[in-house]
Amino acid sequence: MTEKITPTAGPANSEDAVPPPEGATEIINTDYEIGQDNINYRRRLVFEFDVHNPVFGISALAIVTFTILTLIFQSTLGPFFVATRDFLTANLDWFFIIAGNIFVLLCAALVLLPLGRVRLGGPDATPDYNYISWFSMLFAAGMGIGLMFYGVSEPLGNFTAAFEGPITNADGVRTDWAPLDGMAGDAEGARRLAMAATIFHWALHPWAIYAVVALSLALFAFNKGLPLTLRSVFYPILGDRIWGWPGHVVDILAILATLFGLATSLGIGAQQASAGLDFLFGLPSTTGSMVVLIIVITAIATISVVAGMDKGVKRLSELNMGLALLLLLFVVVVGPTWQITTGFFKNLLAYVEYLPALSNPIGRTDDNFRHGWTAFYWAWWISWSPFVGMFIARVSRGRTVREFIIAVLFIPSIVSTIWMTALGGTAISQVVDQGMTSVQSAVLELQLFEMLAGLPLTPLTSLVGIVLVIVFFITSSDSGSLVIDTIGAGGKMNAPTPQRVFWATFEGLIAIALLLGGGLAALQAMAVSTGFPFTIVLLGACFALVKGLVTEPR
Repeated sequence: MTEKITPTAGPANSEDAVPPPEGATEIINTDYEIGQDNINYRRRLVFEFDVHNPVFGISALAIVTFTILTLIFQSTLGPFFVATRDFLTANLDWFFIIAGNIFVLLCAALVLLPLGRVRLGGPDATPDYNYISWFSMLFAAGMGIGLMFYGVSEPLGNFTAAFEGPITNADGVRTDWAPLDGMAGDAEGARRLAMAATIFHWALHPWAIYAVVALSLALFAFNKGLPLTLRSVFYPILGDRIWGWPGHVVDILAILATLFGLATSLGIGAQQASAGLDFLFGLPSTTGSMVVLIIVITAIATISVVAGMDKGVKRLSELNMGLALLLLLFVVVVGPTWQITTGFFKNLLAYVEYLPALSNPIGRTDDNFRHGWTAFYWAWWISWSPFVGMFIARVSRGRTVREFIIAVLFIPSIVSTIWMTALGGTAISQVVDQGMTSVQSAVLELQLFEMLAGLPLTPLTSLVGIVLVIVFFITSSDSGSLVIDTIGAGGKMNAPTPQRVFWATFEGLIAIALLLGGGLAALQAMAVSTGFPFTIVLLGACFALVKGLVTEPR
């Protein structure tokens, strides 16, 4: 049941709930009160816990059990993780690609349609954060570690594969990783195709996934008056059943997808930071060093989580954006400046040219590229979407839908394109124009530092790169913990601090367990495994989002 009213006050326990709408909105009246299903241990233990029953219990038990089993059976689980990843990406690539296309088309439609005039939080709501703070937080949470890890390695890897052209084995089966049909022997054509394929993975599609989740959460929390959890999005479909097991399942899936998506990123960040310390200071990059690094950075992230959104996450995000901008400007100025400047526009045109072919889910021959790159990326972004989406929703109150999508979808896509053009384009130029084979032959996590070695001030820029990886690591972990804690507390936005510490700790433990139990392949496998069921959830959220927007005043 819905009713268009202007609320004058929030629920009784208002400090735990989202702020009430400002102005006339189509609020959803329900008998459910935030926290009514929670188990409160504040009087029984020294530490306070206020958790949803059964979402917290099932999620925590599943995560603890998985972590213990993975640490016990390290040697035997590695092949299983690899087989799981390969099966899902090989058989469900078409599903992930179609879903990604749907998310992009929906966002584009909302920008153009009158629905874009709906304001999150009600017609009279004002933004909680200015543009700089808002953009810094959503971008740092969205894909910071990934940009550092793949900013050089993916454009360079795509270029190498495209330039070599399709490679087949004795049975005539393609074994290369080249996007589409490659550009054998054509350096300029291979460069354009490589950058187009890279932008495809880092621009509109991933940010559309985030935008759909964030917009759905913001609408049903800030305009409809429901708790800030994933189950609220499905009220137009399930009605009051979202307070029962259908809603519990959605929230449990959101927690599991978020934790394993975060663990993937944290593991990748640890690999790169460890490689950077080896490159710069000669500290051996071993599994043990990565584990120590995860422990230290998780501890720092936990301190940030305790500090809260404004004192911890906001300040670290702004620091990260400042350092990233300095590194980007340095590469543009001392690198192939003209090539980077003109390359940005050339790469955007190449992206537009190749977008239909790259987003086509059927009839292609580049199986390895689709399975190993595109399907993995889409599953990874989707597994991150509950965390990033809820985090973006929390900091986006007061924006119109059109303003929200432009900021969340198009601006980050442009920044990602600039980043990939500068770092990846410089690496390709070093290989093609300067013959720097060391960049091309280095392992993935070391290619950023090998590229910086070809520029002035290598020790300083490499140190900045390591700091960026670490701080992105921290901002992802602490903001993720805040989001998971909200879901695990049944929508309470100010749950007791020990719960945040619990989630931050287990993010690090899962990353350690997966590194020990199979390395990068294990991390990728869990991201894909949790991303698949949540893709189905997000497709349902698209329908609910449109249905919810139609009822709002514009």
